[in-house]
Amino acid sequence: MAGPLSHIRVLDLSRILAGPWAGQILADLGADVIKVERPGAGDDTRGWGPPFLKDRDGNDTRESAYYLSVNRGKRSVTVGIDKPEGQEIVREMARRSDIVLENYKVGTLARYGLDYESLKAVNPRLVYCSVTGFGQTGPRRDQAAYDFMIQGLGGLMSITGERDGQPGAGPQKVGLPIVDLMTGMYATVGVLAALARREVSGCGEWVDIGMLDTQVATLANQAMNYLVSGREPRRMGNSHPNIQPQDVYACRDGDMVLAVGNDGQFIKFCDALGLPELPRDERYAKNAARVRNLETLRPRLAARLAEQDRAHWVAKLDAAGVPAGPINTIAEVFRDPQVEHRGMKIEVEHPLAGAVPLLASPLRFTESPLAHDRAPPLLGEQTVDILHDIGLGDAKIEQLRQAGVI
Repeated sequence: MAGPLSHIRVLDLSRILAGPWAGQILADLGADVIKVERPGAGDDTRGWGPPFLKDRDGNDTRESAYYLSVNRGKRSVTVGIDKPEGQEIVREMARRSDIVLENYKVGTLARYGLDYESLKAVNPRLVYCSVTGFGQTGPRRDQAAYDFMIQGLGGLMSITGERDGQPGAGPQKVGLPIVDLMTGMYATVGVLAALARREVSGCGEWVDIGMLDTQVATLANQAMNYLVSGREPRRMGNSHPNIQPQDVYACRDGDMVLAVGNDGQFIKFCDALGLPELPRDERYAKNAARVRNLETLRPRLAARLAEQDRAHWVAKLDAAGVPAGPINTIAEVFRDPQVEHRGMKIEVEHPLAGAVPLLASPLRFTESPLAHDRAPPLLGEQTVDILHDIGLGDAKIEQLRQAGVI
């Protein structure tokens, strides 16, 4: 295996998205990630389609695009953890692992003897990460949660969407499961920090990650806007609450994103637009003034930008060093020369489809480059190999299969 974590083994007991996203990041980094799934059913996301991956004959397989998006690089083993034999298999795998990821409801794995304290007893160096909706403590600890719910509960939807009084006004969720993704990212950071500490202490760790905690933490500047001022942030459409001009503007043939980041860029921007007088106006000279006087600034910029095509302004602003660009569709993203150059779309051999298109990790390492050479696994694809690794023979494996344990 390639990558900086090629010496690490991860036992991934998680399902759906947040936990598997963390597992996929670790797999991208070279870790051997063993995905434990329910016999016969597997991860819920396997059925979250259409679309589904097509086989070599053009027919739908059982591999949904959703499942494929969060499970590349892993190995799959089917184990029924509700059965004593299955629990013993998981304990034996944990004995040989560095990290355990799980996202069961609080207390569930304790009933099976697979909680942190139980697995710590068989592997004191184990880094155990629990991902839940609300964390291991508090009045909501037993409640179930999904990304959409947490986007609402955690305040994100109150600041996402068009302004009141505008067409289409109202709270909106983000167009992808951002809370799950960020929770997976924080889980990854947590387990890597625990691994670094283990190098010094020799001891494992229990990392407790809650989706609501993650959402509150990632309110970032908007949370601080409230905590510092006492005024609740409101929906502003595409307009930035602290930096201006940053918004979507209509050109003659389509919309453009404008992201002026400082006063120097604003001068260059106005020169490119042929409006050099604006930075000399005290209402617009400094960013704080532009934020306060946006209601008079924006119409002047909008009128000028509407006079030319988007390509004209993008080229002119790019030459001036002012960040601006089109709003690409997903298809256009994968045709972008920069995205193509960086190899963000890859193809990996797949047993049913011949090859499966996947996203590459955005991480680049000089001394330990990553290798994307393992497709998201079929359900239980590596069960026999993994059980052989923990010392089970073919006869025992067949016995477990007949008993419905694997």
